[in-house]
Amino acid sequence: MARLALALDPSLEDRILADLVESGHTIVARLVGWRDVLDCLDVVGPEVVVVGAGRATLTPELLAACDERGIRCIALADSDHDRAQANRIGLHEVLDAGVPVAELEALVSGGVTVPSRLGDPATAGRDAGPANGIVAVWGPAGAPGRTTVAVNVAAELAAAGHRVALVDADPYGGAVAPILGLLDEAPGFASACRLAGAGALDRAELERIAQRYSSPRAPFEVFTGLVGPSRWPELSDERVTAALAAMRDRFEYVVVDTGFSLERDEELMTDQFAPRRNAATFAALAAADRVLAVGLADPVGLSRLLRGHGELVDLVDAERVDVVVNRVRSSALGLDAHAQVRQTLRRFAGLAEATLLPHDGRATDAAILMARTLRDAAPRSPLRAALRAYVDDRLLPEPEPAPRRRALLPVGRRRAAVA
Repeated sequence: MARLALALDPSLEDRILADLVESGHTIVARLVGWRDVLDCLDVVGPEVVVVGAGRATLTPELLAACDERGIRCIALADSDHDRAQANRIGLHEVLDAGVPVAELEALVSGGVTVPSRLGDPATAGRDAGPANGIVAVWGPAGAPGRTTVAVNVAAELAAAGHRVALVDADPYGGAVAPILGLLDEAPGFASACRLAGAGALDRAELERIAQRYSSPRAPFEVFTGLVGPSRWPELSDERVTAALAAMRDRFEYVVVDTGFSLERDEELMTDQFAPRRNAATFAALAAADRVLAVGLADPVGLSRLLRGHGELVDLVDAERVDVVVNRVRSSALGLDAHAQVRQTLRRFAGLAEATLLPHDGRATDAAILMARTLRDAAPRSPLRAALRAYVDDRLLPEPEPAPRRRALLPVGRRRAAVA
């Protein structure tokens, strides 16, 4: 549940206040103008600011201050003029002032309510997952950038207005928490697996054990990974499968950062009940609607990717696998690096399509330094643009065409046309 600061018309505040508190949110401040809101940001530390969309409570200065602190800002508009003013300064989380409180609460709780991609409009806003509900990010040994891709794919899905969970399921030790600057004393995904194994992983428990990555207009939930590799037996096949199924029902997208190894642990095959080190990886790949196979764009990385891809398609239908080649650069491959990567993939694996991500060390260094996603740390970076294009093209559905409207002529011209 979120900590809220409100700056609304008194009648509007009276209408929504009780319902927000009843939903479990904490009201940390009730303010009058945008300057009061600005002054309270560092004092009371709200996670979400809900303001009127008029100039008295919403200004570029307030929006910039919220962005700097990773605080979401939601505006309620009384008129088309107020909505246009909010859009003009760059705020897109704008609702009508008369919106039902349930719709506002759903937005405050972690995402824009949008129609389900599988159902009809009557199912809009429910917790059913879309076609690409679980996205597993896999890659061979050698640090090809699995976690970087997983974190930023989750961020772009959240920025598109979806409820997103990022899961660190690497049985060899998680990296998601340190990348995002989150606490990892209690591994969130291991807790989810234990609860799922006991049949107790409900919505309330998911909210309790998840940590939120707060970002302007793109927050998402994070289930952190194992603190140390010695705890891998907690991630059994059955538990991971059950936990991901529960998350599929709660979130629209679940992005899973998996382990690298696809070995079957032959030394344990004589005991079918013994735990498998790579069980979490196999379970995540089996549950995934889409698998990203990430490799490095250098001779060693491409060799590992090609060998690993052959093992991966023995486990997952090739139609569900997207090949992503990271850190494409001429310094490692020579002239026309993109063409060399595509030619290598086509010649040795028959892969005609692949997503190539440019080497962008400055942006990734900034993201690591700030413990933020590329969207927040380097929004104009080429790497972020390439990841956003991939998400738009492969993971998000085709937008429905807008209905065609017949242009209306002015009255005088219509009469002339009829005559």
